[in-house]
Amino acid sequence: MSDSAQQAKAQKKAYDEACKRVLSEREIMAHILKSCTEEFKDCSLLDIAWRYIQGEPSISRIAVEPETISPRIESEQTEDKSGAEGTVYYDIRFHAVAPVDGKMIQLIINLEAQNDFNPGYPLLKRAVYYCGRMISSQYGTVFVKSHYEKIQKVYSIWICTMPTKKWEYHISSYQLTEKHLIGHTQAERSHYDLIRIVLVCLGSKSHRQLKGILRLLNMLLLDNISPQEKQEVLAKEFNVTMTPHLEKGVAAMCNLSEGIERRGEKRGEKRGWNLGKQDDVLEMLKDGVPFEKIAQYTKLSLEAIADIAKQNKLT
Repeated sequence: MSDSAQQAKAQKKAYDEACKRVLSEREIMAHILKSCTEEFKDCSLLDIAWRYIQGEPSISRIAVEPETISPRIESEQTEDKSGAEGTVYYDIRFHAVAPVDGKMIQLIINLEAQNDFNPGYPLLKRAVYYCGRMISSQYGTVFVKSHYEKIQKVYSIWICTMPTKKWEYHISSYQLTEKHLIGHTQAERSHYDLIRIVLVCLGSKSHRQLKGILRLLNMLLLDNISPQEKQEVLAKEFNVTMTPHLEKGVAAMCNLSEGIERRGEKRGEKRGWNLGKQDDVLEMLKDGVPFEKIAQYTKLSLEAIADIAKQNKLT
């Protein structure tokens, strides 16, 4: 691997870590939960952040893949291997309680920051798998033997920063529902409503054109504005406290994204960007330049760039 490729890889990893750090802030998670979950839609942001979110979130520390089961009530898995691919971790995973029908229920929530909307498989199927793993991994940690009544509902919420055009600025939820083939007797909803997937799709607009959670996340993750301006928007519009943890994450994301953009611009000036030329796209892909920046410099669609990456096994 060339020095520039190693630098790009390290820069991307650092950016991803900064993104997770920002999304794992309690008051940011509170905005996401209020906008994307049924249980918290009527709760105050303050209650969600400081009353209902339990403990500290685990960031890239809990493995998705299964491991040998042993009874460990109320403890968390920390690591497992998935063959040659190494260990696969949830980006962010945490516990919460939610007020439902006059009582508190337990939830396990996974947040994923996803840049590649077409990674070579349907993203929704990966989300279903993550939910399935969060359900099955409760055996030996939340319940043992036949105490299935203790299974906790799980959420997998995916923040997609570069979806296709038709998906931009959509928030979609997927769940188990009851359908009667014969008869009308209804089961108690809490017995089957245990899996919920949410796709939050951002896009190419400025946050100034948006409202609510889309405005917040677009500004935080995508807008090319200074750390100071992001901090001001967070404080004034969303009442988010600027903790040292959040301030560090916002500053790191801004600095790293500027570095990626400058490197792409420099390469574009050097090469002259013969538009549509595949070797130009390949060179940028190998350097780790994001798809949207490649599209900006080459005038190719994101779908075309994704196809080139897939054909050359660079995804």
